[in-house]
Amino acid sequence: MRWSWRIGRIVGIDLYMHLTFLILVGWVAVRHYLARQSVADALIGVAFILCLFAIVVLHELGHALTARRFGIPTRDITLLPIGGVARLERMPEDPKQELLVAVAGPAVNVVLAAILFLVLQLGAGPTPLTDLAQVGGNFLSQMLWVNVSLVLFNMLPAFPMDGGRVLRALLAMRMDYARATQIAAIIGQAMAVVFVVAGLVTGNPFLVFIALFVWMGAAGESTMVQMRSALGGIPVQKAMVTDFRVLAPQDPLGRAVEHVLSGFQQDFPVVDQGRVAGVLTRADLLKALAGRGQEGRVGDVMRRDFETADPRDMLEGVLGRLQRRGGCRTLPVVHNGQLVGVVTTDNLGELLMVEEALRKAPR
Repeated sequence: MRWSWRIGRIVGIDLYMHLTFLILVGWVAVRHYLARQSVADALIGVAFILCLFAIVVLHELGHALTARRFGIPTRDITLLPIGGVARLERMPEDPKQELLVAVAGPAVNVVLAAILFLVLQLGAGPTPLTDLAQVGGNFLSQMLWVNVSLVLFNMLPAFPMDGGRVLRALLAMRMDYARATQIAAIIGQAMAVVFVVAGLVTGNPFLVFIALFVWMGAAGESTMVQMRSALGGIPVQKAMVTDFRVLAPQDPLGRAVEHVLSGFQQDFPVVDQGRVAGVLTRADLLKALAGRGQEGRVGDVMRRDFETADPRDMLEGVLGRLQRRGGCRTLPVVHNGQLVGVVTTDNLGELLMVEEALRKAPR
């Protein structure tokens, strides 16, 4: 995700923080300070956000570790102002497994809320929900209500919240997966409209922001599932490009510039002694040109950590590899160790358009 950077790694999963999360930290600190002109209150506000940070991470780990039990790795976890996002390599094909993965995150918050409630019961008990918004209120009570709020918010039946995935999983037990996704997405977008209206009526811009997030998440999930459904059963060899240009590690960057300006490609496989040794992306090329000029060597700036595909692989799996973090839009296709083609996101889009046109053609 753009505007985010890696802050650590936990149980083998990279943890990223989005820039807007820091804005939230600053906003809470200023709000707490202005309430009573107290630096101590500002520090408590920052501590509150850090605890919220930890709770969100535990929530996302609930999803990630449950998915891992079903053999599905997690690409990374990104922290946002409205929560976190655990990017799984894929969603479980079994709706029951997707249901378990979806509820695992809120289940973590339920357990945390129960523990905090028992601890508070040993004293005077939890304070009312209004204490959550009060500066200087009971800290443990605030943490309790944060977990309760996260459960209620995440279980709303709207993508990309967990409730949307729960709804999709329940529908997928009775109908086609793509149809279930479409229905869940429509319900999610309807809820986004409700959020917009509520935000405008109450003058709460945060509800409008949530509405935008929900609308885009629902639309994105629906589009992605439709693409995967359309690509299902189609091998890579049907979509791969066989007329392409390659580079060698010792080539100057100027040769890549010539290919780009000729309109051939944006990303280039780098072949050394008949084997794919790396990939030079357009973004890496432009960055290297600014620092090294056209005389720089391809081998010094190419990506050595890359993935490949086999001509017999199915395109729905390749789509997931192309969407991973890194910005490489090209996947070398290798068979018996030899480069036989490349597949790009543009190729997949063109294939989908051709297939759609053929479906509309008269029989």
